[in-house]
Amino acid sequence: MSTLPCVTLETGPNPTAAVIWLHGLGADGNDFAPVVPELGLPEGLAIRFIFPHAPTMPITCNNGYVMRAWYDIVHFDQISRQADRAGVEASVGHIRALIAEQNAQGIACERIVLAGFSQGGAIAYTAGLTHPEALAGIVALSTYLPTPELLTPQSIAANLATPVLAAHGSHDPVVALTLGEQARAAVTQLGVDVEWHTYPIQHSVCLPEIQRIGAFLTARLA
Repeated sequence: MSTLPCVTLETGPNPTAAVIWLHGLGADGNDFAPVVPELGLPEGLAIRFIFPHAPTMPITCNNGYVMRAWYDIVHFDQISRQADRAGVEASVGHIRALIAEQNAQGIACERIVLAGFSQGGAIAYTAGLTHPEALAGIVALSTYLPTPELLTPQSIAANLATPVLAAHGSHDPVVALTLGEQARAAVTQLGVDVEWHTYPIQHSVCLPEIQRIGAFLTARLA
């Protein structure tokens, strides 16, 4: 599988670690690139940040409007999402290809963090926990589990001990806080350690949240 087009930023020469950061529905890889300088990473920590552009596809719940998306959403409400499982699995394949590309450039899985916001966070949860090798960490922002049935004790065995940072806006009108709490409960029940934070915001990120992500990345990759 060929890798997706990406926006790539490096915080120093010869990066020894990578962060693959997935955007939300209808956005693109440029969405979170401006966040990198706000993370407060230590000087000299050379990380390659990769912000892929999701494929374009019609989204059923948006009257078939074509936009960048990691999978189709057939139906949604405040407490559930009906996601296209085949689309989720296809995006997991895209992320595995991106990880393999970094492996080929000398960055091992244990030096790679997978992050994502909203629909991108849903793929970060799924692709990260089911990756066949242990990753350095997973960051899941304002998100949910699109296909919980893909997460089983067998499928997440390699990443059972991988730290997860999950955060959510307490006033989120797009992905209700309940969905984030359900995701945290589900992966915690499987034995995954989840660091959970809420912030008094809507469907977005805020500076304290970005700084918390920076601290997580520093702890995992420095």
